[in-house]
Amino acid sequence: MSAITGEILTFSQEKGPDVKLRVFGDEFYSRYENLNGYTVVYDVDLGRFCYAYLIKGEFVSSGVDLSRAPPEKIWRHLKESEQVRNDKFEARYVKMNPPAEPYQPTATLKTFGPNKGLLEGRRLSEGDIKGLTILVQFKDVKSTVIREDVDRMLNGENYTENGNFCSVREYFQLMSGGKLNYTNVVVGPVTLSKNRQYYVAHLLVEEALDLAIASGVNLKEFDSRGEKIVDAINFLYAGQTQYIGELWPHNYYLDISRGDMKTHFYMLSSLGRSKEDLSIGTLCHENGHMLCRWPDIYDYGVRDGDFEKSAGLGYYCLMSAGNHNNSGRTPSPVCAYLRYLVGWCDNVVLLDKPGEYQVAHGDYNTAYIFKSRKCHDEEFCNEFFLIENRSQLSLDKYIISSGLAVYHCDTLGSNEWQGGTPTKHYQCGLLQADGHLDLETNRNMGDETDLFKETAGITISHNTLPSSNLWDGSESGLIISNISAPGQIITFQVGTSGVSPAIKAVIPGIEGKEISKRVELIKIIEEAQDKIDEGLEKLRAIA
Repeated sequence: MSAITGEILTFSQEKGPDVKLRVFGDEFYSRYENLNGYTVVYDVDLGRFCYAYLIKGEFVSSGVDLSRAPPEKIWRHLKESEQVRNDKFEARYVKMNPPAEPYQPTATLKTFGPNKGLLEGRRLSEGDIKGLTILVQFKDVKSTVIREDVDRMLNGENYTENGNFCSVREYFQLMSGGKLNYTNVVVGPVTLSKNRQYYVAHLLVEEALDLAIASGVNLKEFDSRGEKIVDAINFLYAGQTQYIGELWPHNYYLDISRGDMKTHFYMLSSLGRSKEDLSIGTLCHENGHMLCRWPDIYDYGVRDGDFEKSAGLGYYCLMSAGNHNNSGRTPSPVCAYLRYLVGWCDNVVLLDKPGEYQVAHGDYNTAYIFKSRKCHDEEFCNEFFLIENRSQLSLDKYIISSGLAVYHCDTLGSNEWQGGTPTKHYQCGLLQADGHLDLETNRNMGDETDLFKETAGITISHNTLPSSNLWDGSESGLIISNISAPGQIITFQVGTSGVSPAIKAVIPGIEGKEISKRVELIKIIEEAQDKIDEGLEKLRAIA
């Protein structure tokens, strides 16, 4: 599940009415504020959300629930210490990966793909894969969504119900060029023994799995390789998505043995209040982790030690925030970089010769790649550029910008590293046409000036902003010019052919390759503003 940054959501309380809270975080670490900006935590003993104190760097319940005024001398917008956040993050992140030697999840492996850009673990990105989907309801929250509704969303042909672009099966068929045929057998709903609030702190998957087996499910049916391992399990629980604790949508590893079969990866999400809430976005994102071992292409804000989040590829990739496009009903395509890593691009066009090229929208089977001269003699090149037509058509209808996308890729990078230094930089970053680095600095998830529109002259080279330089500052040799308007076909030229540079605004004194300096400058300004706001807040409290 991609990160949520300040979205207002509704939460239930065991011993109180529903409350609206502002949410910041993801399945690994999150914090909550009421609409007045006071940090809150769920008090299990009281069965209510309460105002939080910050004691020794950690949130502690004040015992004062949100129906009352906040306690005296309590500040808004509290944040736990870096160490506490890191410890909580690690405790949940370790669940995402199977134990394996020599690989072990550590503080340096979050959005990093140690397997040539991909996460470690059993990959099922090709062939006929049959998943098990278990519908789950609670003692106090029953499902109004029936099995047939979910079956159509997962497996349907020409599926467009509720405004969805397609079914989950059709999405992966489209992205993979037919290489992955992912179907699901839907069972349930099974009814758990306790109320929903109990499962915020207690993972429901083992109880739900046992209930499904008791109803007649044979796990051997879901082992495509004959390895006595269940390929994929989806748990979909009744009611609205609960962005808290063990109910936050996630994809984890769990080793449960039943007979001679073992579980492996699973995902958990919600069904919604009714069938009108059914959307494919989160299911595609979490199954992208589970089946294809794609990393998240955004910054958790923990791993690199700066505790600063960044947007990664924002709304431009399923594995960033693109699963939310059109309320999850028209998720962004999987970006060219991740499709290339799993071998879904049979047609690889090398942009190593000067000339005019055409790139079609929706040609997910083709990768347009530029490798620098440094890579030409290497069997595997870790740093390269990819080009893609991302006009606002089809699955791209709801992205913010429209035009030619140019990605700077490095399989040894990580989208935790937004600084852009030679040793710490994105695994896949979008060269934003406006040069503003809004994605790196988390200003937004994308804006209309991100992609390259119709431009005469040289648009990208070693001395443009953005530039095509490698992360070590040297020239890659990539020159792009004469880009045509967004549409079904975009043409562009590679190499110099007597064209002049396009006129672009630049930041005086800062070269395009000095990304880390620009990110740091923006960060200093924003930190100064935060301190000013904090000071004003304290003055208001005293007054």
